[in-house]
Amino acid sequence: SLCYREIRTRFGLSSNKDSVPLARVTQQVCRRLAAARKVAQQKNRPVKAFKGGFVTYDARIFSFREKDWTVSLTTVEGCERFELDVGSYQRGMLAGSHPKAATLVKRQDGSYFTQICVESEVPEPESAVKAIGVDLGRRDIAHTSEGENWNGQQLNRVRDHYSRLRAALQRKASKGTRSSRRRCRELLQRLSGRERRFQAWVNHRISKSIVARALATHRFIALEDLTGIRERTNQQSRSKVERRRANSEAYGPLARGAFYPLRQFVHYKAARAGIQVVVVPPAYSSQTCHQCFWLGQREGKHFRCVNPACGWEGDADFNGANMIALLGVAVNWPRGPWLACQLQSYRKPAPYRLAVGAG
Repeated sequence: SLCYREIRTRFGLSSNKDSVPLARVTQQVCRRLAAARKVAQQKNRPVKAFKGGFVTYDARIFSFREKDWTVSLTTVEGCERFELDVGSYQRGMLAGSHPKAATLVKRQDGSYFTQICVESEVPEPESAVKAIGVDLGRRDIAHTSEGENWNGQQLNRVRDHYSRLRAALQRKASKGTRSSRRRCRELLQRLSGRERRFQAWVNHRISKSIVARALATHRFIALEDLTGIRERTNQQSRSKVERRRANSEAYGPLARGAFYPLRQFVHYKAARAGIQVVVVPPAYSSQTCHQCFWLGQREGKHFRCVNPACGWEGDADFNGANMIALLGVAVNWPRGPWLACQLQSYRKPAPYRLAVGAG
């Protein structure tokens, strides 16, 4: 309300015949700027400048026409219609839909892309009794209760490679001749976003496999809530490399935790497939034996149960994933959350024995 009329007067938008669409464009500009400043204020970051490169459209200034696969976008010069260059997957998603929002994005190479928002009905989650537990980590990115795991060594190698490459190029970009500094800056610009895109590809592949397995076995998915794990781990003394790996922006926002992007991928893919996702607290999940619920000993990837009557040994991540699956079943139980084991006779529990339950 403070800058709307000034923007239209300054850029000559008030005298245009098609006044209503341009008013919507001006409102979208104000809305995006206000949202950017609000996010910066919440994260205590200064707002130096607003980077353009995208325009948000709603139903009044954007339309999609399926008969000739074109979109109509409102610009300062009026409405323009553009032909879409999309593949078979995008055509299948757009066929029969009525999108009401889109974003026009300008890439670094100067090309333009239209990101169209398509709404779809989410099916009701299928009622399942058993769960697939997923243990998240950095040595194994994800390990399921069925023994399927994805090793994180390749991801660490790729991230370490890009970290060393960026450090070397940044050093050369600040020293040397003028031409070498320019070439280093151009190479840094070309490399921008590659590590993030590789991380997103890995997360998509893992989440797709987990959801497909849950759909095939008619189970729901149980994940551990790792919100705030970065703040807790940063309080421990670690090497410079470990701090960089744990705090890299490729993992997602700082306040969300290191495994938030993978968890979000699992959530939205499961919602589309009609699979329920349950989030459980991770406390003692990797230290508790999934066979007898005793606290055991974990050393790296190996877990050993200290219960003389059990004595289970095996992969620590596999044990943690099974424990997460049991917690997910307990939380999702129709008659109330519970998790207990049968007692042969009453015996005073030992100091290292754990009784798990939820009130």
